[in-house]
Amino acid sequence: KVLAENDQLRKEADDLGPRAELDYWKKKLSKFHYLMEQLKSPDVKAVLGVLTAAKSKLLKKWRALDIRITDAANEAKDNVKYLYSLEKYYDPLYNSDPVSMLDAIPGLINAIKMIQSISQYYNTSEKISSLFVKVGVKQKKKYSQIFFCVV
Repeated sequence: KVLAENDQLRKEADDLGPRAELDYWKKKLSKFHYLMEQLKSPDVKAVLGVLTAAKSKLLKKWRALDIRITDAANEAKDNVKYLYSLEKYYDPLYNSDPVSMLDAIPGLINAIKMIQSISQYYNTSEKISSLFVKVGVKQKKKYSQIFFCVV
């Protein structure tokens, strides 16, 4: 079930900021961490031992599934690591005045570029574009709040 959810197209609201991206990957990491711990349990190891001893054809499917789970867990871990590194750059979008927020944008853009160039998983145009959209949405919300408070 967890892998099926992982393979599905992601649907989310249009008004989410960059924190939502970090929250999304943290939840995925938590799910996959739990799943990985279950796979290391003595019961699972015993079943694998029996399958190995019986030279079961299920082992091939098991190994393929294990690889998919490990890869998804590594993706979530990697993405959380890089998205956490952005936190200090996007925090002003949530907690600062317009001038401080604008001052933070160049650093945020450079940090996102860095992630795109070095991340093994978060380097697709879809993920980077989605992150930039979330930053833009948060900026727009902040400016709208300020504008409507002043007017």
